Amino acid sequence: MKILFLNASPRVNGNISKMIHLIAQQCEAAGAEVELIRVQDLKVHPCMACMKCRSALQCVLPPDDAQRILALIQQADALVLGAPCYWGNMPGTLKLLFDRIVYGMMGENSLAVPKPLHKGKRCVIVTASSTMWPFNIIANQTRGVVRALNEILGWSGFKCVATIQKAGTFRHPEFNERDRKKCLRAARKLLK
Repeated sequence: MKILFLNASPRVNGNISKMIHLIAQQCEAAGAEVELIRVQDLKVHPCMACMKCRSALQCVLPPDDAQRILALIQQADALVLGAPCYWGNMPGTLKLLFDRIVYGMMGENSLAVPKPLHKGKRCVIVTASSTMWPFNIIANQTRGVVRALNEILGWSGFKCVATIQKAGTFRHPEFNERDRKKCLRAARKLLK
């Protein structure tokens, strides 16, 4: 099994990085082939909204890391996405990446009805917010990240098997035993 991990957190040793690495270690220990990518390190040009990729099935912009990541997603059996909460949504770096690879995530039929290109693949979403629980959910902070990623991944055909939402990182930044258990459960669900 090939699992691609996309970490959109700029913090190398932050909670999302720790959770993603723990899930990756568990998957690797179970025999999965794991690849970790830091989205912050990618060079991705902004989408021009020309829509030519939808018919040509390739982007008109000069090749950059967007095409490389799309190829990795296409080869992967599963995807793990880590995204901190920025104003109730994913970081712009991750959104920019998805904007550029839409043609490889979701197609459409002659009536422009979306057609998932990754049907049957699994995913896990990991997010964190400085907003304390339960306001991270009530105020659509981590829930906003999960909603946005589920929208993209769902239309692409991915089935989300686990979601981890860590709240209150401003006052409680430590990675704790509860977080560890959530990561272990997510890894087990991903490997089923």
